[in-house]
Amino acid sequence: MSDDTPWEPPMDGTEAAHLLGALDRLRTTFRWKAADLDAAGLQTRIGASALTIGGLLKHLAVVEDDVSAQRLSGARIGEPWESAWAGDGDWPFTSAADDTPEQLYAYWDDAVDRSHQRLAAALAEGGLDQHVHLTGPDDGPVSLRRLVCDLVEEYGRHTGHADLLREAVDGLTGEDPPAGWRPRVGRLPVS
Repeated sequence: MSDDTPWEPPMDGTEAAHLLGALDRLRTTFRWKAADLDAAGLQTRIGASALTIGGLLKHLAVVEDDVSAQRLSGARIGEPWESAWAGDGDWPFTSAADDTPEQLYAYWDDAVDRSHQRLAAALAEGGLDQHVHLTGPDDGPVSLRRLVCDLVEEYGRHTGHADLLREAVDGLTGEDPPAGWRPRVGRLPVS
């Protein structure tokens, strides 16, 4: 990893470093595919699909908070979700059209920041083998490793969707952001 490509996973690290590195690379690639779009770009659809990049931003923000709060520790999902969302799985996708680009980017950026903090604290406390609040279908234990793997899978799926949607918006293609890329909201870089 270099300062120009901080999203690059380690070449030689612990299991936790590799899993979180893979997750952060997918997060960064997704954010790059979603970056710098206006409301029309965030609402672009392809064919019969109702998916939009704006809907993906909001959905993944909800997923980040759900996994890093409710599933990890049993904590409430918190705002901005509790007062607006009744648990309908389609709501993040369908309600995104009512949000400004700034709101959508802030939802995602803030949720990822919270998730980073919560996952780092959990890893420091008990590592990947620790059991989390979520239980399996048979009420059996679920490990933190499984939650991280679920996030990797979720981002893998939706980063592919974002690839297709972004290409339809303005032709942007590519596997990784260019070296030195940083997300921006409006004219301000995201810290």
